[in-house]
Amino acid sequence: MKVEKTSFEDLLVLSPAVFNDNRGYFFESYNKNSFAQLGISAQWVQDNQSHSLRGVIRGLHFQKAPHAQTKLVRVLQGEILDVVVDLRKSQPTYGKAYSIILSSENKMQLLVPKGFAHGFSVLSEAADVMYKCDAFYSKESESGILYNDPSLAIDWKLSPQDINVSEKDLILPSLAQTDANFQ
Repeated sequence: MKVEKTSFEDLLVLSPAVFNDNRGYFFESYNKNSFAQLGISAQWVQDNQSHSLRGVIRGLHFQKAPHAQTKLVRVLQGEILDVVVDLRKSQPTYGKAYSIILSSENKMQLLVPKGFAHGFSVLSEAADVMYKCDAFYSKESESGILYNDPSLAIDWKLSPQDINVSEKDLILPSLAQTDANFQ
């Protein structure tokens, strides 16, 4: 597993060793021992999977402490623009967004630590996204940030007429109004 550090503390891009032959390919998306050697100690307790069509934007979501989640995000089929926003007020990257294209072709994964809002836009005709979480879903702790908050200036790589956002996500607050409680 190759690890690429980003300019955001603890936000990592992981690229597995892929073994291709005439039958297809094989790779380990997760191996507890390999991750421990990389200094990643998250204990996964829940896997989530979504199927979305082109133009869908999901997010930006997070769970407030003490139910905050570390996530390991990957794409099983298709291509997405994966986006995170740092909500850790003690970090120099607070309020800044990071984005990366994850796809079934590049097989990269994004390790999103606690203290980040997370979302994605679907760039292919459809995408199946899976992510591991190190804390269980807690409805009372769920929160988010409006996907098109002008202060974040996120380019979702979609034409405005193609964007499809849930009613629930359309009423999320701006970054300035969010109830994030991360230090």
